[in-house]
Amino acid sequence: MTIFDLLYPGVPLWARILFGIALVIAILSFISIVVLVVVARRFRREMRRRRDAEDTLTADDFLWIFLVPALNEEVTISDSVSRLQQVKAARTVIYVIDDGSEDATAEILARIDDRRLRVLTRVPPDARTGKADALNAAYRDIDVLLTQPEFDGVTRDRVIVGMVDADGRLDPDAPAGVAAHFSDPRVGGVQVRVRIYNRRGWLTWAQDVEFATFGYIFQAGRAAWGTANMGGNGQFNRLSALDTVEVTVPEEPEEPTRDAATETSRPPVHAGGPWRHRLTEDQDLGVRLLHEQWAGEHDNDVTIEQQGLNSLRRLYRQRVRWAQGNWQSLSLLGGVGGIRTSLAGRIDAVWYLLTPPLQLIMGIAFAVSIVFSLLSLASYQPPYLITFVFFLSLGFGAGVVALTIIGGKWYSIFTALLLVIPYTIYSWMIFPVLFASLVRQLAGRKSWTKTAREPIDEETTDAASPVPPPG
Repeated sequence: MTIFDLLYPGVPLWARILFGIALVIAILSFISIVVLVVVARRFRREMRRRRDAEDTLTADDFLWIFLVPALNEEVTISDSVSRLQQVKAARTVIYVIDDGSEDATAEILARIDDRRLRVLTRVPPDARTGKADALNAAYRDIDVLLTQPEFDGVTRDRVIVGMVDADGRLDPDAPAGVAAHFSDPRVGGVQVRVRIYNRRGWLTWAQDVEFATFGYIFQAGRAAWGTANMGGNGQFNRLSALDTVEVTVPEEPEEPTRDAATETSRPPVHAGGPWRHRLTEDQDLGVRLLHEQWAGEHDNDVTIEQQGLNSLRRLYRQRVRWAQGNWQSLSLLGGVGGIRTSLAGRIDAVWYLLTPPLQLIMGIAFAVSIVFSLLSLASYQPPYLITFVFFLSLGFGAGVVALTIIGGKWYSIFTALLLVIPYTIYSWMIFPVLFASLVRQLAGRKSWTKTAREPIDEETTDAASPVPPPG
C-alpha cells in the first residue's frame, strides 16, 4: 500500500496517480511561495543599500525613451501622454507609434505641442502587423534619434527604453526609482508594479489584486535572483541589452492581428528588432534577456496604472491570449539552464515556464474530484483541523500574503482572510482560459483581437487602500 492509497481510498488507480501528482505540485508551489517571500525581503534590503550608495546613478544620468504603441486609442492616448509629460527626468523622449489608426488618434497627437513627443506613423502595408513590429519600428528609429546633436555623447548603456500601453498612467517619479536598479551594469530590464485605476467593481478589484499578488510575491522574489519577468506595460530595458537579443532572421508567417472596432487586418511584415511575434512578446523578450546573461529586476515602489476590464467576455478574450503566450514560452526552456543566477533561481525559472502544464494538471484534478464527490465515487474523509489548515495554506496562501501586504496594517491579515474568498472565486472563474488557449495553440491559431478601451472616468480610488470588492 502506498501513501496515495491512504490519502485517496476507493478511487481508481489513474485517479490516485492524478491526485498524487496534483498534491506534489501544490506542495512544491507552496514551498516556492515561502521561498520567494523570504528572498524578496532580502532583495528589498539590497535595494535600500543600493539607493543609499554614493555611486548610485540618478534619473538624470540616463536618457529615457518611452514607447507607446497606439492603434485606435482616441479614448486614452491623451491621458497617457499627459502623464508621461509629467515624468521627472532631465532627458525624456515620448515615442507614440501610431499603427495605422483610423479614429482620432492622429488628430489628438497632432494637437500636443511638446518637443519631447515624437510620433512614428505607420501606414499600410507595414501598419497593423502586430505589436512586435510596431515596437521594432521604434527601436530602429532610435538609431536616427541618437544622431541628433542634443543626444551627442549618450551611450546605449545609458539609454533606458520604457514600454507604456496607450492606457498607461506612469508614476512621475518612476525614473528615480528605476535608475537605482540600472546602476548595476548587469541589469538589462526592470518591471514596475502594475495597478488597475478603475478598480471600483468586483471584477476590476480582483484584477488589481491579481497583479499585486504577482508583483509582491513572485516578481519581488525573482528580482533577488535577477530573473524577474517583463510585463510590457511599465517595462524598462537598457538599450544595449535590447541590442543583444535583436532578431534579424524573418520569422514564420502568422495570422494578422485585428482591431475589434474596425475588424480590419493586414498581412504581417517581419523586420529586425528585439521583439518577436509572440502573443506575450514582453515575457518572451524578458526570458531571452536572461538567456543573454542580463538580470531582470522588479520594483514594487514604482507603479504604472492601466484600465481593468469590466466585461467578463473581454477579460476572457484577453486572458486566452496571455495564456496562449505562456504556452508559446515553453520553447524557451532550453536556455534557462545557462542563465546567470543561483541554482534556486534556475529551478524557479524552469518552474515558472512550466506554469501552464502544471496548472492544467491541477485544474483537471480539481474537476475530477468534484465529479467524484457529486457521484459519491470516493470514500468520505473527515475534515481534521490539520487537513483544513493545509488546504487553506495551499489554496489561498499567495492571495492572503498579497492582500496582507497591500493592507499594510496590523489587522490586515484578518481582512485578507475575508477578501481572499471573492478573489479566489475570480481566479477559478478565469481558469478555463488555460484550456481554451491550449486548443488554440494546438490548432496553430496565432491571431488576436485588440481589447477596446472604456471611456475614462477621472474618479480614482486610493492606491494604498485594500477596499473590499463592491457589490
